[in-house]
Amino acid sequence: MFVSLFLWIFWVGFLLYIAYKLYRSLRIVSAQECIIVERLGKYSRTLHAGFHILIPFIDYDAYYHTLKEQAIDVPPQTCITKDNVKVEMDGILYLRVLDPQKASYGIEDYRFAVTQLVQTTMRAIIGTMDLDTTFETREVINSKILEVLDQAGEPWGVRVNRYEIVNIAPPKSIIEAMEREKKAQITKKAQISLSEGDRDSRINRSLGIKEEAINKSEGEKQKRINEAEGQAAEIESIATATAKGIELLAASIKTKGGKEAVKLRIAQRFIKEVEKLGQDGTELVLPLNLSNFKSVMKSVLGSEDKKV
Repeated sequence: MFVSLFLWIFWVGFLLYIAYKLYRSLRIVSAQECIIVERLGKYSRTLHAGFHILIPFIDYDAYYHTLKEQAIDVPPQTCITKDNVKVEMDGILYLRVLDPQKASYGIEDYRFAVTQLVQTTMRAIIGTMDLDTTFETREVINSKILEVLDQAGEPWGVRVNRYEIVNIAPPKSIIEAMEREKKAQITKKAQISLSEGDRDSRINRSLGIKEEAINKSEGEKQKRINEAEGQAAEIESIATATAKGIELLAASIKTKGGKEAVKLRIAQRFIKEVEKLGQDGTELVLPLNLSNFKSVMKSVLGSEDKKV
């Protein structure tokens, strides 16, 4: 009874094992994935997307890989710069499996290997730079690390497409010193800007005063020129009028009765001027004998006058 029960359990287990092996021989591989198949312990083939059948007890699905691009976080690590400052840096890298066979047999764990290689390369690169340079040349650091990873990743069947530094964290004391330095630079820049603004303002004011003085002098100069030209024009007009009057007078004298008219006009003018002098309270001493008006007119008009 006991033996029959044992045989029954054995055959049930054996049938279940056979069913499991048959089930495991049927493989459906999803897109962007692959399976490395070994036959009797040796590499046989790589299964890509689709339905596949394995030979039970002979074929074995040894490795599974994803062909998608993978983002791997690089843990923070302490690096020492060229000027002996400790900084903590971390990053993230993006890689893709190009050759699943090399990724399976070329290295035990390509993800761990790439992460370690990034950390060692980063320490070596940071050791050749000053602290200020590490902040300014992130792209250079990323490119150098990517170059090393490309060379190392080829035998592993992987390609690192990109590496990015996430954080660069110097010690707290260094951060405080950098903040003080930055504040001093900002204050210095503000003072320079204020001084330059004051200088420009003074220059502009002096230029304005200069231009104002020039404009005033130009205006005064033009005013004087205009006045001089006006006076010259006035004198010229008076001279022209006087010359014309004299010319007309001379022409009138030459006509019949012209001389007599001139003498009459002079006599009238003389009498009018004498009337102005003969005001109340005025004493005059004249060399002329005004009682003899005829002799006075003779002396005024000349000896040629015979009659008035």
